[in-house]
Amino acid sequence: MLFKVLPKNRLQALFDALSSRRIIGPVEKARRPDGEVLYGFDAICRFEDLRLDYTTTTHSPKKFFLPHREVLATFSLSGTTWEKKVDYNAYLPIAFFGMHACDINALNKLDKVMIDSSYPNPYYAAKRRSTFIIGIDCVPQPQCFCRSMGADTVLHGFDMFLTDIGGDYFVEVQSAEAYELLKGVGTRDPSSQDHALFMKKGDMKKARFSCQVDATDLTKILDMEFQADVWLEWGKKCLSCGTCANVCPTCYCYGVQEHVDLDLRGAVKEMHLYSCNLIDFAEVAGGHNFRPESHTRLKYRFYHKHRGFVEAFEAPLCVGCGRCGTACLAGITVPEVIASVRREAQGDA
Repeated sequence: MLFKVLPKNRLQALFDALSSRRIIGPVEKARRPDGEVLYGFDAICRFEDLRLDYTTTTHSPKKFFLPHREVLATFSLSGTTWEKKVDYNAYLPIAFFGMHACDINALNKLDKVMIDSSYPNPYYAAKRRSTFIIGIDCVPQPQCFCRSMGADTVLHGFDMFLTDIGGDYFVEVQSAEAYELLKGVGTRDPSSQDHALFMKKGDMKKARFSCQVDATDLTKILDMEFQADVWLEWGKKCLSCGTCANVCPTCYCYGVQEHVDLDLRGAVKEMHLYSCNLIDFAEVAGGHNFRPESHTRLKYRFYHKHRGFVEAFEAPLCVGCGRCGTACLAGITVPEVIASVRREAQGDA
């Protein structure tokens, strides 16, 4: 990895250098009645619309790689000719300008399932591999526990990463494309003072985390408390609405539907994202539901994030962004649930 320093007055030049791509970045989407700004990732044509000082976005960048609905294939029959068309829906290379470390780590985790697994998803891969990512440092919010999940910093999965060190950005350069891009923008090699400012900024960020999750031996504790009564209590609160999965940057459960024309001349196969908290998630043909109770569905979602994925990939699926707890209509948060399970285990002891 190489390091450069980018003057802030050259940031627009970097933006303009990416004009051959579709630029996606954080923008102001709306405001709450109390004046709080709601941010979201969207296509940007003007540099002035870019809000790199954003706190967090309501939805994650996942929607650009795993859309809520996506046509996988179309089928047509004309006489005796049968035709199938597959479109990966990746028409223009994308440049993400200003992605936080937790969201980059979330994409890295999705890559393990969608690209590096035994059954890769070509639709996801086509979009992911044509993406240029510029990360940017953030200020931890009250709901953020990404440090507890090891997702407050990122080592790979981006092309360059910007850290604000005052009048300049300290740039971590990871790809050859980013290196070539910066040649025409105007950067310099970092001095010892720049390195010191970069380290100081990291220490300041660590000190601002107020939300924590004790993940020590969490997989073992979850195994021990699989039948704990605490899951019943959380299940009573859960509305089974699926909002948490909707905003989560790493949830990837989906279903596939086929819509066939009445004349049998055409059909469409469509993927739609789903949630393991929805009541019919585990319902099979014949009407039997393997998870009819809300507490069971909620429990298995936590076990997938913090137990099953750890067993498969040696890291939790959760990145600690806190979006699920912020969006939950019942006020259920990951730190509170895990803390209650841990207390239950200590009570058993």
